[in-house]
Amino acid sequence: MDAGECKHDDSGDEEPTSQSDRSELQGTLKILVSKLDDLSTCNDLIAKHGAALQRSLSELEGLKVPVEGGEKIKAVNERATLFRITSNAMINACRDFLDLAETHSRRWQRALQYEREQRTHLEETIEQLAKQHNSLERAWREAPTLVSTTPSAPTANKGGSERLRKEEASDEDEDTEYFDAMEDSPAFITVTATENTQHRRSQSNLSGASGGQTNDWNQEDNMCPGYNDVSGKELQPCRQRRTRVPDKPNYSLNLWSIMKNCIGKELSKIPMPVNFNEPLSMLQRLSEDLEYHELLDKAARCDSSLEQMCLVAAFSVSSYSTTVHRTAKPFNPLLGETYELDRREEFGYRSLCEQVSHHPPAAAHHVISQRGWTLWQEITIASKFRGKYLSIMPLGAIHLHFHSSGNHYVWRKVTSTVHNIIVGKLWIDQSGDIEIVNHRTKETCQLKFSPYSYFSRDVPRKVTGVVADSGGQAHYVLSGTWDDKMESARILQSSRGGSGSEGKQKTVYQTLPPKLLWKKYPLPENAENMYFFSALALTLNEQEDSVGVTDSRLRPDQRLMEDGRWDEANSEKQRLEEKQRAVRRRREAEATDALDEGKEYEGYQPLWFHQRRDSVTGETSFVYKGGYWEAKEKQDWSMCPNIF
Repeated sequence: MDAGECKHDDSGDEEPTSQSDRSELQGTLKILVSKLDDLSTCNDLIAKHGAALQRSLSELEGLKVPVEGGEKIKAVNERATLFRITSNAMINACRDFLDLAETHSRRWQRALQYEREQRTHLEETIEQLAKQHNSLERAWREAPTLVSTTPSAPTANKGGSERLRKEEASDEDEDTEYFDAMEDSPAFITVTATENTQHRRSQSNLSGASGGQTNDWNQEDNMCPGYNDVSGKELQPCRQRRTRVPDKPNYSLNLWSIMKNCIGKELSKIPMPVNFNEPLSMLQRLSEDLEYHELLDKAARCDSSLEQMCLVAAFSVSSYSTTVHRTAKPFNPLLGETYELDRREEFGYRSLCEQVSHHPPAAAHHVISQRGWTLWQEITIASKFRGKYLSIMPLGAIHLHFHSSGNHYVWRKVTSTVHNIIVGKLWIDQSGDIEIVNHRTKETCQLKFSPYSYFSRDVPRKVTGVVADSGGQAHYVLSGTWDDKMESARILQSSRGGSGSEGKQKTVYQTLPPKLLWKKYPLPENAENMYFFSALALTLNEQEDSVGVTDSRLRPDQRLMEDGRWDEANSEKQRLEEKQRAVRRRREAEATDALDEGKEYEGYQPLWFHQRRDSVTGETSFVYKGGYWEAKEKQDWSMCPNIF
C-alpha cells in the first residue's frame, strides 16, 4: 500500500441535502430552457432573414443579367436554403436533448438519493458498532480477571485457547463468510505403519495433535546429514545483538474518525498514521523470511533431491510463522530505500532488499549463502479491502538455487487475510495453494493452506502437502501448521481408497511415522509489549555502522516510532511522503519535457537491481546486478539518492 500518495478530500463531509440538490437541478433545467429559447429566437430570425434573402435572390434571377451571373445567383439561393434547413435541424436536436436531459435527470436524482441514504445508513451503523466495541472493551478492562493466559502457554492448554479463538471469531455478525471444511479436506488419507497394527489416521492429525508419537530430526535415520541441531545455531554469534525494543506505547486511537474519511477511497490512497504500523519496513519484513535459514543450510547437504524438497517446503511454510500475532502493517518503503542483513560471520549469508518500484509497490530481494545456496525474489503487493477483511496477495516468484546440485526451486506465496478490520479483534489467516517445482529434476511439492473455518474439526492454520517425483509418484506426505511446526512422513505404498462425502475418491498412503522438519522458536519474553517481534525481528532495526545511506535503519519516522515518539513520527512520515511526491512530480515534468523535445527519457532505475528475463520461468523480474557489498567495503555511497 502506498499511504504517501493520498490527498485529503473533504468534499464528502459537507454533502448538499436532497432539497438543495433538487433546487440546483431545477435551476440548471431553467437555464437550459432559457438557452433553448434564445436558440429558437435566433432560428426565427435566421428563417425570416433567410426568406427575405431568397426573395431578393429570386428577384435578381428575374432581371436580365448575363448567363454567368444568373448561375451564381442560383447557387447562392441554394446555399441559403440549405443554411435554413440546417438551422431548423439544429433547433430540433437541441429540443430533443433538453427533453432527454430532463427525463434522465429525474432518474439520476432518484439513484443518487438512494445511494446517499445507503451511505448515511452505513456510516451510522459503523459508528454505532465502534461505540459498542469501545464500551465492551472498557467493560472488559474494568471487570475482574477470571482467566489468566500467557503468550507462551503450554501445549496442554491449547484446546482452551482454540475455544477462545472460536468464541472471538463468533463475534462477527451473521453476514460473516465461512469456508466449508469439506471443500478443503485433503484428497488423501494416511495410514501409519507400525510393528503390530496399522493405525489409520486422517491427514489433519499428522501434526502430532492426535497424540501419536513423532520422531524428530535427532534420530539416527534422519534424512540429511547435519540434522542434529534443532536450534540451527551452529555457530555462536560474533557480536551480541539486542534482545528487546522499547515497549509499545498505549496510545488511544479514534478508528472511526479515520475510517469515515476513507469511505469510497482507494485503499492505496488512504493516509495511515503510524498507530497502525510496527517499527519495521516492508523490506525488513521480507528479510524475516530468513528466520529459519538453517533449513536451507541442511537442504544444501542433502544427497536426495526429494528429501531436499521436504526441507524447502518446510522453509516456505516457516516464513508465515511470524505473522500469527503481527496484525500491524510495516512501513511502506520509499522508492530507492534499501535494507541489508549481513549475517555472514554468524550464519554464512548476506541479504539485500531494494524498493525498485513505487506504482505498483515492488521490492527485490537477493540472498547468497556461503553454505551452498542462493535465494532471490521480486514481490509486488496487491491488496483488496472487503469491508470486514483485507486480502493481501503477494505477486511474484521466489527462486532458490543450490550450488552443488544445481537444483533450482521456484514457488509463490499464498494470500494473507486480515479479519475484523472495522470491529473486533484483528486476526490473520493464510490460505491458498503453493506449488514448489524443482526445475532441474521436475519434482514437485503441492502444499495446501486450509482457510480457517469455525465449523471445521481440523486443527486451525493447517498445512498439508505431498512431494512427488517427475512422474507424479508420491514419496512424502507433509503436515503441520504454519504457526507451529511441519513434519514429513515417507510413503511406503499408496492405493485408491473409498469415495469421500462428496463422491471424490481419496488416495490412501501407508507411511512411516512422521519426522519433525521444522519447529517454531518460542517468542522472546515480553513479546506482547514489543509488537510480538521474534528474536530476529528485534534485531532488524538495530542501528549498525557502515550500512548504506538509504537503509531502512536510517529512516527517521520509523526510528521515532520505535522510540515511542509517535506524534513526531507522524509529522516526519508526512514530510518524507511529501518529499517523495515532489521528486516524482519533478521526474514526470522531466519526462514531459523530453517528450516535447523528441528525446528518450529512461525514467527511474534501481541502483542495485536490474530487470532480466529468467531462463527458467521466462518471466521478467528485478535481479541483483552486484556492487552493493563492494560499495560498503569502500564506504562509497556517492551514487545513492537522498531519500530521507
